[in-house]
Parts: sequence; structure tokens; C-alpha cells
Amino acid sequence: MQADVSRRAPEEACGLVAGRDNTGVEVIPVTNALHSPVRYRMDPNEQLEAFNRIEELGLEIVAIYHSHPSGPSYPSPTDVGEAFYPEAVYLIWFGSTHGWDCRGFLIREAEVEEIRIEKEAYEP
Repeated sequence: MQADVSRRAPEEACGLVAGRDNTGVEVIPVTNALHSPVRYRMDPNEQLEAFNRIEELGLEIVAIYHSHPSGPSYPSPTDVGEAFYPEAVYLIWFGSTHGWDCRGFLIREAEVEEIRIEKEAYEP
């Protein structure tokens, strides 16, 4: 995810994270159809392909990520209003003094709750 948000800056990056039973995750970047530095909307064709891939792999959506290249480090009112998956964690990547950082939130019925996330480096 970090490589994706870094590569797509200053545009907001977005994508899905799928998994099941703590057996690892599949990160699926999706094009921001708005190509905006302050808003995102997943390309509908790529989003459908991602949903199909998740289903084919027998996984489920565990998180939805996007970036705020110029901040803030928390969900915007638009993010809250467009949070349609209450079971998913919303991961927001944001620029900080030491590069990129990430925070996780549950958004249910316009209520935002920050949750603790643990980040691990990925070694291919």
C-alpha cells in the first residue's frame, strides 16, 4: 500500500485489502477515477474486477485504503459520508515528516472510531 500511495502522489491513491482468518492479505490497488489530490472514487470497472478476484480467491474485504497526500490524517466529512462498508477498516495514508504513515478507522453510521493497526514491512 505504501508503495502505491507514494507512486500515485500527489493524487489520492485508493484500493482494497482482502483476507481471511489471519492468513495474510491481498492488496488490490484501484485507479482513482477522479485523478484528484483531494478526493477519490474507485474506477468502477477495476473495482468490479477487484470484487470478482476477492470472491474467486475465497476472501473478503477487510479494509479499504486511500491516501491524503496533503493531510489530514483522519477521515474527511466526505470520507465519512461515503463509508458504505461498516465491517471494513478504513485505512488513511498521509504524508508526515518521516514519509508516509497510516491510521485505521471504523466508520459506522457516521461515527468514526480510530483503531490500532500494526504495520509490517513487506519483503517480496
